[in-house]
Amino acid sequence: MITPRLKILYVAYPLLPVSEESCGGAEQVLVTVEQEMKRRGHQTTVAACHGSRVAGKVLPTGDPATAPDQFAKRSAEHNRRVLAYLQDHPGEFDLVHDQSGTFWQSLDPNEGSPVPVLVTLHLPRSFYPEDAFRRTPDNVTFNCVSEAQASTFSDVGTVYVSNGINLGKYRCVARKGDYLLWLGRICEEKGAHLAIEVAQRAGRPLVLAGQVYPFSYHQQYFREKIWPHVEGERVTWAESPNVQEKVELFQGAQAVLIPSLVDETSSLVAMEAMACGTPVIAFRRGALPEVIADGRTGFIVDSVEEMVRAVEQVGRIDAQMCREYVEGSYSAARMADDYERLYRRIATKFNRALAS
Repeated sequence: MITPRLKILYVAYPLLPVSEESCGGAEQVLVTVEQEMKRRGHQTTVAACHGSRVAGKVLPTGDPATAPDQFAKRSAEHNRRVLAYLQDHPGEFDLVHDQSGTFWQSLDPNEGSPVPVLVTLHLPRSFYPEDAFRRTPDNVTFNCVSEAQASTFSDVGTVYVSNGINLGKYRCVARKGDYLLWLGRICEEKGAHLAIEVAQRAGRPLVLAGQVYPFSYHQQYFREKIWPHVEGERVTWAESPNVQEKVELFQGAQAVLIPSLVDETSSLVAMEAMACGTPVIAFRRGALPEVIADGRTGFIVDSVEEMVRAVEQVGRIDAQMCREYVEGSYSAARMADDYERLYRRIATKFNRALAS
């Protein structure tokens, strides 16, 4: 029996180009899933701003942001172009997988989308408007990325597909350097300033790697809380590392620090670090205790003081155990299997509804 190929439109985060080099977790998940679906023979298109690089086609929705605080304007333009394209090209797609965080919110609750929409929610519940889930079109399905996140959306009726990473990009290395690593988007909620404090108190050099997004409050945080510490206090700044540079940073780190101040819904950084055989020390926030096996692939802590003490214990963590843990739970293939089954279920349900 031949399984029909799916025609999928992915809707990306609207602010910056999407590629393997993207810093944001939502963008990385989209790229990984889209690559897997294209490899499996499905037709994939990604609605994203100019400059995006994906496995299938790109549906351009405008220029990336070039100045701070353009999210509202850029998002509105992005969503209008996606909806207009769907309306003008009936039958081109079987479903939309929205990973933008905003497209589904722009739909008229009564009219909805011309094709069913699967929305992957990448953020904590508190980050969405209170009324965002009160009136949604009938053909919109919500998906969470961890059990911890799903527990906060129990009233919405979500499905659950956890994130995964392309394990082929990461090689496990047992021999480590002497530095600690923090990697991600530079903003206060991710706790880069606390990583600096931990490294200073533990007497270890720190590499801060990531990207400052075009939001004025992110840029102010970087200028005031991060940049004054760079170089002078054994802190190195690696801006927007490419994939290979990021892998090498993970492989050489003694440990990766995740002192997040919000309830994380997942952690690709933790998965990537563990795939390289590097232990992760993280605050007990959201899904972090779900992603990291406390005492086996890293440590879950409740304070800066505990994080400093955990740095002294990372030598107990076996690199190969870290790798095997990720292989068993967080591979891109497993994530793609889960999404493929979900796509077919949603597309079939919608087609049956139209036929009845």
